[in-house]
Amino acid sequence: MRTAKATAAALTALLGAGAAAVAAGRLAGDAALKAPPGRPLPTEPRLTVHSAAADRVTLTRALASRRPGVYGLGGDGSHAVLGPVVDGEPHQADTVVRELRRVTHGTLDPGDRVWLTPQVHVGDPRSALGLDYEDVEIPGELGALPAWYLPGGRRTWVITAHGLGTTREHPMVLMDFLHRHKLPVLDLAYRGDPGAPPAPGGLGHFGESEWRDLDAALRFAVRNGAQHVVLHGWSTGAAMALRAAARSGLRDRIAGLVLDSPVLSWQYALGALARARHTPGALLPLAVRAAEGRTGLPPERVDRAADPRALRVPVLAVHGPDDVIAPYRLTRAFAEARPDLVTLHTVDQAPHGAMWNRDPARYEETLRRFLTPLM
Repeated sequence: MRTAKATAAALTALLGAGAAAVAAGRLAGDAALKAPPGRPLPTEPRLTVHSAAADRVTLTRALASRRPGVYGLGGDGSHAVLGPVVDGEPHQADTVVRELRRVTHGTLDPGDRVWLTPQVHVGDPRSALGLDYEDVEIPGELGALPAWYLPGGRRTWVITAHGLGTTREHPMVLMDFLHRHKLPVLDLAYRGDPGAPPAPGGLGHFGESEWRDLDAALRFAVRNGAQHVVLHGWSTGAAMALRAAARSGLRDRIAGLVLDSPVLSWQYALGALARARHTPGALLPLAVRAAEGRTGLPPERVDRAADPRALRVPVLAVHGPDDVIAPYRLTRAFAEARPDLVTLHTVDQAPHGAMWNRDPARYEETLRRFLTPLM
C-alpha cells in the first residue's frame, strides 16, 4: 500500500511539473507573440543617460551604444536622434559620447533609461519630413487599415510594411529618398498597429496572417492607378511581402521585393525573443509548440513562403550577421539559391531591422540601383 501511495504521489508530482512546464511554455510563447509595435524588442538593452548637451549625449558604454550609424533614441516619454560616436570626446571608462542631432519630444535627463531604435522619425510625413501626404483607409479583412499615401509621378508604387518593435513611422527613413525619385509610397499600418484593427487574440503571426493586410494595400494601389508595385518589408513585413508575392491574386502586378532583415523562420525568431525574456532553454520547445497551437503557424523550421524556387520577381535582400532575431545564414542561403533573381547586400554591425541606420547613404544607393529598372 505504501509503495502504491508513493508511486501515485510521484506520478501526481510529475504530472503537476509537466503541466506547469506546459503552462510556462505557453506564457513564453505568448510573450514572444505579443511584441507591441513601437516598444523596444527584448533583445535591445536599456541604456542610461549620463548627460546631455545641445549636440552631445553621454550614454552607458555597451555594444549597442557604440554601434556605428544613425539611430533613434527611445525613452518613456522621449525620443531623440543620434548620430555617430564622437571620437576624442572626453568621457568616463564606462560611458560613450554620441552626436545628438535633435530631441524630437520630451527631454533627456541624467538617469533616464533609454534604448536605440531603428525608428528615427516620429509623427507623420509632413511634421517629420515636410512631405505632403494623404491619410487613406484601406478596406482590410478585419476592418479599415490606416495608411499614409505620398503621391509621385511614376506608375510604379512602393508599399512599405514595418516589422517587429516598430510602427509605420519606421519606413519614413526612406520617404525622402523615394520622393526624390518620384515614386508614390503607401505606408501601411496593419493589424495590431495603433489605429488598425487588433490582431485576433492580441497575437502576432510573424506575417502568416498579416500578409492579407499587405494584399489589401496592393489591391488599393492597383485600384488607384498603380501599374506595378514594389513591396518593401522589414522583419515580419518582409515575411508578409514574400507571402503576398506567392499568394496574392494580384501578384502579377508585383515588380520586385525588398526584404530588410527578413524573418524566414518564425520558430527561430520566437525562440530569440523568448530567450531575450530569460525563458529557460528547456522551455523553448514548449513555447514553439504552444505558439503553433495558438496561432496555427506551420511547423516548418524555414518558412514555406521563403522557398526560393517560387520566386518570379527580382529581390533585394538586405541583412547582416549581427541580427540575433532573424538568422543571416538563412537569408544568405536564400540568395545563393537564386542568384538570377536575388541580390544580397550584407551589412555588418547592425541589429535586427536597422540595416539603413548603419550606413544610410550606402543603403539608399543600393536601393536606387535595384529600383531603377523597375520604375
